[in-house]
Amino acid sequence: MNEPVRDQSDPACSVFSRLQKRAQLLQTLRAFFYGRGVMEVDTPILSAGTVPDVHLRALSTLVQVPGERDKQRFYLHTSPEYPMKRLLCLGSGDIFYLGKVFRDGDLSRRHQVEFTMLEWYRLGFTLSDLMDEVAELIGQILGDGRPVEKLSYREAFAHYAGIADIFTATAAECKAVLDARGIEIVGVDDDDKPLWEQLVLTEVIEAQLGRNAITLLYHYPAREAALAQVLADNPLVAERFEVYVEGLELANGYHELADASAYRQRFVEALASRKALGLEAVPLDEPLLQTLEATPLPDCSGVALGVDRLLMLQQGYADIKDGLPFGLLEA
Repeated sequence: MNEPVRDQSDPACSVFSRLQKRAQLLQTLRAFFYGRGVMEVDTPILSAGTVPDVHLRALSTLVQVPGERDKQRFYLHTSPEYPMKRLLCLGSGDIFYLGKVFRDGDLSRRHQVEFTMLEWYRLGFTLSDLMDEVAELIGQILGDGRPVEKLSYREAFAHYAGIADIFTATAAECKAVLDARGIEIVGVDDDDKPLWEQLVLTEVIEAQLGRNAITLLYHYPAREAALAQVLADNPLVAERFEVYVEGLELANGYHELADASAYRQRFVEALASRKALGLEAVPLDEPLLQTLEATPLPDCSGVALGVDRLLMLQQGYADIKDGLPFGLLEA
């Protein structure tokens, strides 16, 4: 049967075209991993525990579980990381997830509350190995031959902010960078070095990253390690990287932490930070912690990539919702 001829002036035609481009991207991403023998996994979206990170807010819902009098609270995952790590502990081998995740409070030209994430884990990969693979995938999708740039966190502050060594710099030095550019910040303690440093990164440096390149920013401060390992010969530095293209953050990866006791310690510290900031306490993912204690995570590196942002860059969309069938406020 012949396909119907579509009137190009019809708004439905534009929607159909964008859906095709999205479908082609998803197909290409899957082919990349299937061609490398990486297995796709489909993990639960609902969990009784959630991420304690102060920067992430999980959506939740009440579920009537049979046998329970009261409805039970479950959280929609902000990432498939925890169940994927349980699978890695159980011997899954290299795996990837391509599907929906949810983060409350993010809705802008670059954010949607519900969005598509590509996350994968590679056994035996160093941080550098994974950085190379991420750059190869992004380069294949963008298809414009842009070069790959690897830039350490320290180098980025030296080059773009004029701070020679951000690891030993003071809060006053960071504040001076913002002042010199006319960026006024109020409500921040003069001595809060981590926050002033973060503001230099977000307000001065990030917009300059990935200009006509794929920039991989690596070796973040250990306090920003999340669930990454810390360098054995430098406890100030975490084996973590982020990827930027045209000032837009695309991916966040780690040489994954394996020590079960360190996981619990970092989770407890995150809960304490939440309490100090007046944020709601959340239940920890005990099945993950128990699995790590029983069967250690194999040596691996993992990364999460925002698919909608990648499509936005590939197609030149001005707004991330332009690559979706419907944005949150249109659903």
